[in-house]
Amino acid sequence: MRQRATIGGVSETGTGTSQSLERGLAILSAFDSERPLIGVSELSRELSLSRSTAHRYIATLAQLGYLQQDPDSKRYRLGPKVLDLGFSAINSMDVREISAPHLRRLSDETGHTVNLAILDGIDVVYIERCRTAQPGQREIDLNLHVGARLPAYCTAMGKAILAFVAEDRREELIARIDFVRRGPNTITDANAFRVELARIRAAGIAVNDEELAYGLRSVAAPIHAHSGEVLAALNLAIHRTMGSMDELTARFGPAVKKTAAEISLGMGHRLAPA
Repeated sequence: MRQRATIGGVSETGTGTSQSLERGLAILSAFDSERPLIGVSELSRELSLSRSTAHRYIATLAQLGYLQQDPDSKRYRLGPKVLDLGFSAINSMDVREISAPHLRRLSDETGHTVNLAILDGIDVVYIERCRTAQPGQREIDLNLHVGARLPAYCTAMGKAILAFVAEDRREELIARIDFVRRGPNTITDANAFRVELARIRAAGIAVNDEELAYGLRSVAAPIHAHSGEVLAALNLAIHRTMGSMDELTARFGPAVKKTAAEISLGMGHRLAPA
């Protein structure tokens, strides 16, 4: 059993970490877009805490602005301080700063929305968007915004990143994915998904052919650090009425791949010639 000590009123475990901090962060991590409101009893059960202990942590987080109580249901939602932390983290990312002018140029040249995302567990998190007023774009924007989170397995950017992470890490992540059908062409089999990632590694480009939602197609490419590690991915979102997936890949794939390579060079990593 782990040893626990209290230093200055803060509970610490034998691993040198703070149990109080772990619990507070676990409470914040329980909230997501599919479950924005959670009650004290629900959190106490999920985190194996007594109701009084859960309430104490929640009250502290609410007092600090990280949680807010809904006046009608008395349940809690994330507070504005969480947004401050999230946007501070996003704004401090070198890849976002270096990518911004490249994304804007690609969007201007093609007339389509261009996005940048990183991998967080088995999800992608949007860290930059260059939106366009192209007809039909609103139908595929899906109310996405900087900070939005989507399952990596059914997005072009998610697949572009997963294809290039280390094999042991990739297998660990695949084992955690619940391959639920989200769009008409979602890949719902782990082995078929592995084949798709191998294809992406060979081509250097990933596509989303209505795998996330009806009407949404996109072309994506990975962005690498100077060490060769995959950092992020960018995509260009297209409505299905613009053409078949093969036509759209041939039309936009080279520009997407070129932009990703330019950003990677900006990160200090020289990519081998295609």
